[in-house]
Amino acid sequence: MEMVLKFLVAAIVAGTPLLFGTVGEILNEKVGHLNLGVEGMMSIGACAGFMAGYYSNSFLVALLASFAGGAFGALIYAVLTVTFMANQNVTGLTLTIFGIGLANFVGVYALSTTENGTLKLPERIGAQIGSVHIPVLSDLPIVGELLFSYNPFVYLAIAIAIAMHLYLFRTRRGLNLQSIGENPAAADAVGIHVTRIKYLSIVIGGGICGIGGAYCSMIINGGVWISDNVGGLGWIAVALVIFARWKPAVAIGGSFIFGALRVLKYYVPKSLFAFPNAFYDMLPFLITALVLVISSIRKSKGAHIPANLGVNYFREDR
Repeated sequence: MEMVLKFLVAAIVAGTPLLFGTVGEILNEKVGHLNLGVEGMMSIGACAGFMAGYYSNSFLVALLASFAGGAFGALIYAVLTVTFMANQNVTGLTLTIFGIGLANFVGVYALSTTENGTLKLPERIGAQIGSVHIPVLSDLPIVGELLFSYNPFVYLAIAIAIAMHLYLFRTRRGLNLQSIGENPAAADAVGIHVTRIKYLSIVIGGGICGIGGAYCSMIINGGVWISDNVGGLGWIAVALVIFARWKPAVAIGGSFIFGALRVLKYYVPKSLFAFPNAFYDMLPFLITALVLVISSIRKSKGAHIPANLGVNYFREDR
């Protein structure tokens, strides 16, 4: 029982950056933009958050910087695809290359300015991003460890996912936003500000992805700067959007399932399954590929792909 509990807790911790990336990408796709630059936005956010935390000694500053970094990458994408109507797939892939390269460049430069060649977050930041202790609740047997023993990022990710789900499906503005991804010309005709909402959705979605990147650099890597610290999680997040059927609330469960796959190698008895660690490292990406292939063959029940996804909107064509 104790081993199962630790596995569930580890799955939630490992799935949190995926939840940030998935929710951010859902917001992009709901306005009709297939942004394949999630990995790049997360990388910029990872770098911005880590460096801001390192030099400011403040978790709040690091959080805001990671959001701003991801939003900056998304803004570049928005200008190119919304205003200049560049190909969304090409632009997203370019953003990924740019984001990873920029983060690594800044990281290497920062490392060169240190005496010992390493960057480690100050102890104060480490204390601020450690597990939150909630009086009474955190001390409950089983439930306390399973629900009330996580770092602030975990609670923030779940809160953002729930808030985004309620906004998209329970508010008028959220429904207007979704109508842009379905038929931007019709939305424009009834007075919805298509371009403005596209920009806001893409930039805010990118900022959420950026926070997920900060989780990678500040939590997963133990507060030590490592190049390429996002490690392909952005691509898994893109597939998770399909797995979650474009619903942020469903993405919570989906991200934790993929998080479980990421930590499975630490909890599977070697005496029962003698697979090498490389097999378990490959497993999340293998499942990601299967999700994409299966979704392209048949539509999942209850799934709803935005009808105008990947198609740029030119107002004069309506």
